[in-house]
Amino acid sequence: MLGPSGHLDTFARDNLPPPDQWPEIKLEGFDYPEWMNAGVELTDRMVERGFGDNTALIGNGRRRTYKELADWTNRIARALTEDYGLKPGNRVLIRSANNPAMVACWLAATKAGAVVVNTMPMLRSGELAKIIDKAEISIALCDTRLMDELVACAKESRFLKQVIGFDGTANHDAELDRAALNKPVRFEAVKTGRDDVALLGFTSGSTGVPKATMHFHRDILIIADAYAKEVLDVTPDDVFVGSPPLAFTFGLGGLAVFPLRFGAAATLLEQATPPKMIEIIETYKATISFTAPTAYRAMLAAMDAGADLSSLRIAVSAGETLPGPVFDEWVKKTGKPILDGIGATEMLHIFISNRLGASRPACTGKPLTGYEAIVVDDDMNEVPRGTIGKLAVKGPIGCRYLADDRQKEYVRDGWNLTGDSFVEDEDGYFHFAARSDDMIVSAGYNIAGPEVEAALLKHEAVLECAVIGVSDEARGTIVEAHVVLAKGVEAGELMVKILQDHVKAVIAPYKYPRSVVFTDALPKTESGKIQRFRLKQKPSA
Repeated sequence: MLGPSGHLDTFARDNLPPPDQWPEIKLEGFDYPEWMNAGVELTDRMVERGFGDNTALIGNGRRRTYKELADWTNRIARALTEDYGLKPGNRVLIRSANNPAMVACWLAATKAGAVVVNTMPMLRSGELAKIIDKAEISIALCDTRLMDELVACAKESRFLKQVIGFDGTANHDAELDRAALNKPVRFEAVKTGRDDVALLGFTSGSTGVPKATMHFHRDILIIADAYAKEVLDVTPDDVFVGSPPLAFTFGLGGLAVFPLRFGAAATLLEQATPPKMIEIIETYKATISFTAPTAYRAMLAAMDAGADLSSLRIAVSAGETLPGPVFDEWVKKTGKPILDGIGATEMLHIFISNRLGASRPACTGKPLTGYEAIVVDDDMNEVPRGTIGKLAVKGPIGCRYLADDRQKEYVRDGWNLTGDSFVEDEDGYFHFAARSDDMIVSAGYNIAGPEVEAALLKHEAVLECAVIGVSDEARGTIVEAHVVLAKGVEAGELMVKILQDHVKAVIAPYKYPRSVVFTDALPKTESGKIQRFRLKQKPSA
């Protein structure tokens, strides 16, 4: 089933799911050499193809060409192998905001045969520790501005042996940069197999226990050769902009893989707020935008105030469903398409999407070429069109969890069950209905309610709590905490802020409850289990 491997450290391949738990993988039309390295394909190969002088990355005040990116990543790869002892198959964690240096580190580690784990700067030491333990990570590359949480984590870790700082600004003034600057610009990339694991994408389940999705070198190219080629029709003249973190596979695809695969340029923002994105679009005449519906609402308001977003030819929306009114207003104001789509970390990127010239409001679209999707009941029987059921997908990429029993829940009868409820209409278009579990999706971020509850319960003022998602006009859904306070603690605005700040300090700040409801008791079953569904039926505060 699997081709040859170039990994000396066989951890990743050893921890793939058993073959009988895999989804069906449909590789027709996606043909790659038996030996290939995705890092080389996105850099040195692009120079060979004549794109050396094209701008590849824009960020932190600098433009970098494909030739500069190839040289830069080769030097870092040499430093990692020659100075830090990186072996093919070792897991490497990268901690950084979106900037060119993070992309360079990811590509360099990939060239060196590492299995890369990209992480968000907002994660705290406890969250990082879960990732490091799960993937048995020994080396971490960290923007020197973000070292504290990772260093704290390393002190307690039995796996993490080296934390190497790199300069996320344009100054090249950190340990890894200095080691790399002394290296030649040529590097013989590790001969990896197309079926070697190149990337671990971590995703929180509704339990808050992270799952690691395993992606091969070929998968990184497939998402570009499927979605970006078919739906976006990317050309070397395109300039990408977006808000999702590179640590999310949605962001890694949209802001690194897609542009680099086709000789286009990526603009990278460390703080990708709507005002900053608008500024970048106006400055660099960006043509393709990746963000969540929340940001598109802000862009529409900015256009009313005079912002010029006319350079955009495509707006891609994902992370949460795109409301029909936002679709209608965007098309009306810009005359350009806004394309909704659905992807999953397990599938690496978008697999159902609207198309140019064939997009509809309140609709997710049709499967990409090479993918199949059906709507099924609990017994995996396909339901009639027009009926809500569970979305099941198969294609050239599928779920492979790292040593995780939840593989059996995500994959059934060869299909990937995404955890979303959908309706397929008579024309074969798919429409999102709801999340099938209690995952809270807020402004494009997946938030596990139990994790927020655990953070709240660490505060002495909290006796009990339950976290749910509630509708919000700006963010789609927000986290709402229902809290029973300890005896003698006074409820009020001050306590709301104290608890919100506490959560921000314990876990990634985006997970904090934007609404806090104080209550005398939580609804429970006779056995004492909290009935969150009853909280959802109550009007919010």
